[in-house]
Amino acid sequence: MSQHLAALVERFPSQKILVVGDLLADEFVFGEIARVSREAPVLILRYERTETMPGGAGNTAANLAALGVNTSVLGIVGRDRPGRMLTLSLRERGVNTRGILAAKSHVTPTKTRVLAGSAHAPRQQVIRVDREDQRPLPAEARQWLLEKLQVLLKDVSAVILSDYNYGVVDATIIEAVRESRKNRPFPVVADSRFRLREFWGLTSATPNEAEAEELCNERFTSLEQELAQAEQLRKQLQLESLILTRGPEGMILVQEGKAPTVVDAVGSKDPVDVTGAGDTVIATYTAALAAGAGFVEAMHLANHAAGQVVMKRGTATISRQELLTALSEDQKPGLRTED
Repeated sequence: MSQHLAALVERFPSQKILVVGDLLADEFVFGEIARVSREAPVLILRYERTETMPGGAGNTAANLAALGVNTSVLGIVGRDRPGRMLTLSLRERGVNTRGILAAKSHVTPTKTRVLAGSAHAPRQQVIRVDREDQRPLPAEARQWLLEKLQVLLKDVSAVILSDYNYGVVDATIIEAVRESRKNRPFPVVADSRFRLREFWGLTSATPNEAEAEELCNERFTSLEQELAQAEQLRKQLQLESLILTRGPEGMILVQEGKAPTVVDAVGSKDPVDVTGAGDTVIATYTAALAAGAGFVEAMHLANHAAGQVVMKRGTATISRQELLTALSEDQKPGLRTED
């Protein structure tokens, strides 16, 4: 199994994947605790540095590029510092950023995490500040994105729709992707924080437990319930397959015409940081499908990748070599098919 999965990973560089979605800036402000303020019972930090990482659809694109995939991204940023830093970071990682529109009227969604510590202690997050643009995207920006999409779709191996509810992946974009598959049925995988029911008729989706519970309007209390609801959701969305990610409990795969598959999580049950792990899952899963993997094989690769990335701090990625190394050290996680 591991040798076969490794052979699939070796095909990643020949795949061309387009990520369509909401681009977020993950900003990390580092500082050393200097003293307690006289003005209020709060800490004063001595500023050290700021790091800006691609978040949202940008992190998905960064994960694909790290895996060696020929990656393009379609989205919008503001003409602000986070937008410039986000675009530059993606470009430096080898992502094709010609599908990024820098709009004067847009504010780049930014999550600023302040990490503090003493001189000889690791930095830990003390607060997060979110900056969001609640205004709808201008009509001219939507038209630009739609026209650019038609160009970028012409020679893709697969598409990822990464929706964080900031307006890029609207009904028009989804329908355009559906239409493009009629003559050339490439894989399309969706991840949507709040609107997954709008992403019907595609190849697959990768909701986590919390998202699935909200969609099904019930709390999952057993594996049997999760299996039933995952399959019901797959049918309702008219998908070929659906992966339900379960954190340290692993993943569930349901697919049309076959029994569901449950895989245990790879690696430690105590992750260091799960930030962006879902982006790693959808990136690896889609790359594997583009490379010719079946749904079960693609889930295995995504599971291995997630097991590695959650042991890194912050918004992290996994390289193709790291994934190949993890496969070579495979301890054969428990796999079972539910009747």
